[in-house]
Amino acid sequence: MRILLVEDDPALSMGVTRGLSQEGWQVDGLSDGEQAMSAGLLGHYDLCILDLGLPRRDGMEVLRHWRSKGARMPVLLLTARDELRDRVQGLDAGADDYLVKPFDLPELLARIRALKRRSEGRIEECLVLGELRLDVAHRELLHHGERVALSPRELALTEMLMQKGGRVVSKESIVSKLSSWEADFSENSVEVYVHRLRKRFGDLGVVIRTVRGFGYVMETADAAPGDVGQHEAT
Repeated sequence: MRILLVEDDPALSMGVTRGLSQEGWQVDGLSDGEQAMSAGLLGHYDLCILDLGLPRRDGMEVLRHWRSKGARMPVLLLTARDELRDRVQGLDAGADDYLVKPFDLPELLARIRALKRRSEGRIEECLVLGELRLDVAHRELLHHGERVALSPRELALTEMLMQKGGRVVSKESIVSKLSSWEADFSENSVEVYVHRLRKRFGDLGVVIRTVRGFGYVMETADAAPGDVGQHEAT
Protein backbone atom coordinates (compact mmCIF):
# COMPACT_ATOMS: atom_id res chain seq x y z
CA MET A 1 0.00 0.00 0.00
CA ARG A 2 1.23 3.48 -0.88
CA ILE A 3 0.29 6.22 1.59
CA LEU A 4 0.49 10.01 1.46
CA LEU A 5 1.23 11.52 4.89
CA VAL A 6 0.60 15.28 5.17
CA GLU A 7 1.81 16.41 8.60
CA ASP A 8 3.86 19.48 9.55
CA ASP A 9 5.13 18.21 12.92
CA PRO A 10 8.56 16.69 12.05
CA ALA A 11 8.73 14.40 15.08
CA LEU A 12 5.22 13.06 14.59
CA SER A 13 5.74 12.65 10.86
CA MET A 14 8.95 10.71 11.43
CA GLY A 15 7.35 8.43 14.00
CA VAL A 16 4.29 7.69 11.89
CA THR A 17 6.43 7.10 8.80
CA ARG A 18 8.60 4.64 10.70
CA GLY A 19 5.55 2.75 11.96
CA LEU A 20 3.92 2.56 8.53
CA SER A 21 7.16 1.49 6.87
CA GLN A 22 7.52 -1.37 9.35
CA GLU A 23 4.15 -2.62 8.09
CA GLY A 24 5.61 -2.84 4.59
CA TRP A 25 3.81 0.26 3.32
CA GLN A 26 5.43 2.97 1.21
CA VAL A 27 5.08 6.49 2.62
CA ASP A 28 5.47 9.87 0.91
CA GLY A 29 5.63 12.69 3.42
CA LEU A 30 4.61 16.33 2.92
CA SER A 31 4.42 19.15 5.44
CA ASP A 32 2.70 21.80 3.33
CA GLY A 33 -0.94 22.10 2.31
CA GLU A 34 -0.11 23.80 -0.96
CA GLN A 35 2.03 20.86 -2.09
CA ALA A 36 -0.64 18.42 -0.98
CA MET A 37 -3.26 20.03 -3.24
CA SER A 38 -1.65 18.55 -6.36
CA ALA A 39 0.11 15.53 -4.81
CA GLY A 40 -3.18 13.98 -3.76
CA LEU A 41 -4.46 14.15 -7.33
CA LEU A 42 -1.34 12.94 -9.13
CA GLY A 43 0.31 10.42 -6.81
CA HIS A 44 -1.97 7.37 -7.23
CA TYR A 45 -2.15 6.76 -3.49
CA ASP A 46 -4.13 4.03 -1.75
CA LEU A 47 -4.77 6.23 1.30
CA CYS A 48 -3.94 9.63 2.78
CA ILE A 49 -3.33 10.68 6.38
CA LEU A 50 -4.10 14.39 6.45
CA ASP A 51 -3.44 16.90 9.23
CA LEU A 52 -5.82 19.85 9.42
CA GLY A 53 -3.45 22.51 10.76
CA LEU A 54 -1.07 22.90 7.82
CA PRO A 55 1.00 25.82 6.49
CA ARG A 56 -0.30 27.78 3.47
CA ARG A 57 -3.41 25.63 2.93
CA ASP A 58 -5.59 24.25 5.73
CA GLY A 59 -6.18 20.52 5.59
CA MET A 60 -9.92 21.03 5.27
CA GLU A 61 -9.35 23.14 2.17
CA VAL A 62 -7.05 20.48 0.75
CA LEU A 63 -9.66 17.77 1.37
CA ARG A 64 -12.46 19.74 -0.25
CA HIS A 65 -10.23 20.41 -3.27
CA TRP A 66 -9.46 16.72 -3.71
CA ARG A 67 -13.10 15.71 -3.49
CA SER A 68 -14.18 18.47 -5.89
CA LYS A 69 -11.71 17.09 -8.43
CA GLY A 70 -13.02 13.56 -8.06
CA ALA A 71 -10.22 12.08 -5.91
CA ARG A 72 -11.66 9.00 -4.21
CA MET A 73 -8.75 7.74 -2.12
CA PRO A 74 -9.64 7.13 1.56
CA VAL A 75 -8.62 10.05 3.78
CA LEU A 76 -7.93 9.76 7.51
CA LEU A 77 -7.88 13.12 9.26
CA LEU A 78 -5.21 13.42 11.93
CA THR A 79 -5.67 16.49 14.09
CA ALA A 80 -5.67 18.06 17.54
CA ARG A 81 -9.16 19.52 16.98
CA ASP A 82 -11.37 17.36 19.18
CA GLU A 83 -14.59 19.37 19.15
CA LEU A 84 -17.64 17.53 17.79
CA ARG A 85 -18.28 20.23 15.19
CA ASP A 86 -14.74 19.79 13.84
CA ARG A 87 -15.22 16.04 13.46
CA VAL A 88 -18.58 16.50 11.75
CA GLN A 89 -17.15 19.18 9.46
CA GLY A 90 -14.28 16.93 8.43
CA LEU A 91 -16.51 13.94 7.71
CA ASP A 92 -18.97 16.09 5.78
CA ALA A 93 -16.09 17.46 3.70
CA GLY A 94 -15.29 13.94 2.52
CA ALA A 95 -13.04 12.37 5.16
CA ASP A 96 -13.43 8.63 5.74
CA ASP A 97 -12.21 8.57 9.34
CA TYR A 98 -10.98 10.90 12.07
CA LEU A 99 -8.26 10.37 14.70
CA VAL A 100 -7.55 12.93 17.41
CA LYS A 101 -4.05 13.65 18.68
CA PRO A 102 -2.45 12.32 20.78
CA PHE A 103 -3.05 8.76 19.59
CA ASP A 104 -1.49 5.32 19.84
CA LEU A 105 0.22 3.93 16.74
CA PRO A 106 -1.57 0.54 16.92
CA GLU A 107 -4.93 2.34 16.67
CA LEU A 108 -3.74 4.31 13.65
CA LEU A 109 -2.54 1.12 11.94
CA ALA A 110 -5.84 -0.65 12.68
CA ARG A 111 -7.85 2.25 11.24
CA ILE A 112 -5.69 2.26 8.10
CA ARG A 113 -6.22 -1.47 7.57
CA ALA A 114 -9.97 -1.04 8.05
CA LEU A 115 -10.11 1.82 5.52
CA LYS A 116 -8.13 -0.21 2.99
CA ARG A 117 -10.45 -3.19 3.34
CA ARG A 118 -13.49 -0.96 3.00
CA SER A 119 -12.12 0.76 -0.11
CA GLU A 120 -11.46 -2.60 -1.78
CA GLY A 121 -14.82 -4.02 -0.78
CA ARG A 122 -13.18 -6.93 1.00
CA ILE A 123 -13.17 -8.17 4.55
CA GLU A 124 -10.71 -11.06 4.44
CA GLU A 125 -7.76 -10.93 6.82
CA CYS A 126 -5.83 -13.77 5.15
CA LEU A 127 -4.73 -14.61 1.62
CA VAL A 128 -4.09 -18.24 0.73
CA LEU A 129 -2.20 -19.72 -2.22
CA GLY A 130 -1.32 -23.38 -2.14
CA GLU A 131 0.55 -24.00 1.11
CA LEU A 132 1.20 -20.30 1.76
CA ARG A 133 -1.01 -18.21 4.03
CA LEU A 134 -0.54 -14.45 4.31
CA ASP A 135 -1.93 -12.95 7.51
CA VAL A 136 -2.75 -9.44 6.26
CA ALA A 137 -3.59 -7.99 9.67
CA HIS A 138 -0.39 -9.16 11.38
CA ARG A 139 1.86 -8.86 8.31
CA GLU A 140 3.10 -12.45 8.42
CA LEU A 141 3.61 -15.04 5.69
CA LEU A 142 3.19 -18.60 6.93
CA HIS A 143 4.01 -21.98 5.39
CA HIS A 144 2.39 -24.87 7.27
CA GLY A 145 2.19 -22.56 10.27
CA GLU A 146 5.87 -21.60 10.14
CA ARG A 147 6.78 -17.96 9.54
CA VAL A 148 8.57 -17.16 6.27
CA ALA A 149 11.04 -14.33 6.89
CA LEU A 150 10.61 -11.52 4.35
CA SER A 151 11.63 -7.88 4.25
CA PRO A 152 8.75 -5.32 4.32
CA ARG A 153 9.08 -4.68 0.58
CA GLU A 154 9.27 -8.41 -0.23
CA LEU A 155 6.14 -8.94 1.86
CA ALA A 156 4.36 -6.07 0.09
CA LEU A 157 5.19 -7.56 -3.32
CA THR A 158 4.03 -11.00 -2.17
CA GLU A 159 0.72 -9.50 -1.03
CA MET A 160 0.21 -7.82 -4.41
CA LEU A 161 0.77 -11.10 -6.23
CA MET A 162 -1.42 -13.15 -3.90
CA GLN A 163 -4.26 -10.63 -4.00
CA LYS A 164 -4.66 -11.11 -7.73
CA GLY A 165 -5.46 -14.78 -7.34
CA GLY A 166 -3.53 -16.08 -10.35
CA ARG A 167 -3.96 -13.00 -12.54
CA VAL A 168 -1.01 -11.11 -13.96
CA VAL A 169 0.35 -8.10 -12.09
CA SER A 170 2.09 -5.63 -14.37
CA LYS A 171 5.56 -4.25 -13.68
CA GLU A 172 4.14 -0.74 -13.88
CA SER A 173 1.64 -1.36 -11.10
CA ILE A 174 4.35 -2.90 -8.91
CA VAL A 175 6.62 0.12 -9.42
CA SER A 176 3.74 2.48 -8.62
CA LYS A 177 2.78 0.67 -5.41
CA LEU A 178 6.28 0.06 -4.05
CA SER A 179 7.91 3.38 -4.93
CA SER A 180 8.40 6.37 -2.68
CA TRP A 181 9.82 9.81 -3.35
CA GLU A 182 12.80 9.03 -1.11
CA ALA A 183 13.83 5.83 -2.87
CA ASP A 184 14.15 5.07 -6.57
CA PHE A 185 12.30 1.86 -7.45
CA SER A 186 12.44 0.94 -11.12
CA GLU A 187 11.38 -2.00 -13.25
CA ASN A 188 14.90 -3.36 -12.79
CA SER A 189 14.30 -3.24 -9.04
CA VAL A 190 11.14 -5.29 -9.54
CA GLU A 191 13.18 -7.98 -11.29
CA VAL A 192 15.63 -8.06 -8.36
CA TYR A 193 12.84 -8.53 -5.82
CA VAL A 194 11.07 -11.16 -7.93
CA HIS A 195 14.37 -13.07 -8.15
CA ARG A 196 14.72 -12.96 -4.36
CA LEU A 197 11.18 -14.23 -3.84
CA ARG A 198 11.65 -17.04 -6.34
CA LYS A 199 14.63 -18.25 -4.32
CA ARG A 200 12.68 -18.03 -1.06
CA PHE A 201 9.62 -19.80 -2.48
CA GLY A 202 11.60 -22.52 -4.27
CA ASP A 203 10.60 -25.26 -1.81
CA LEU A 204 7.27 -23.81 -0.66
CA GLY A 205 4.99 -25.06 -3.44
CA VAL A 206 4.48 -21.79 -5.33
CA VAL A 207 6.18 -20.15 -8.29
CA ILE A 208 6.30 -16.65 -9.77
CA ARG A 209 6.06 -16.88 -13.55
CA THR A 210 7.02 -14.15 -15.99
CA VAL A 211 4.45 -13.22 -18.63
CA ARG A 212 6.48 -11.54 -21.34
CA GLY A 213 5.37 -8.02 -22.10
CA PHE A 214 2.96 -7.92 -19.15
CA GLY A 215 4.40 -8.77 -15.73
CA TYR A 216 4.21 -11.60 -13.23
CA VAL A 217 1.73 -14.14 -11.94
CA MET A 218 2.08 -16.12 -8.71
CA GLU A 219 0.66 -19.65 -8.85
CA THR A 220 0.97 -23.03 -7.23
CA ALA A 221 3.89 -25.02 -8.58
CA ASP A 222 1.60 -27.58 -10.24
CA ALA A 223 -0.23 -24.95 -12.34
CA ALA A 224 0.18 -25.52 -16.06
CA PRO A 225 2.75 -23.10 -17.53
CA GLY A 226 0.75 -22.95 -20.75
CA ASP A 227 -2.17 -21.29 -18.98
CA VAL A 228 -0.18 -18.24 -17.93
CA GLY A 229 -0.55 -16.27 -21.15
CA GLN A 230 -4.34 -16.50 -20.89
CA HIS A 231 -4.48 -14.48 -17.67
CA GLU A 232 -5.58 -10.88 -17.89
CA ALA A 233 -2.86 -8.36 -17.02
CA THR A 234 -3.74 -5.86 -14.29
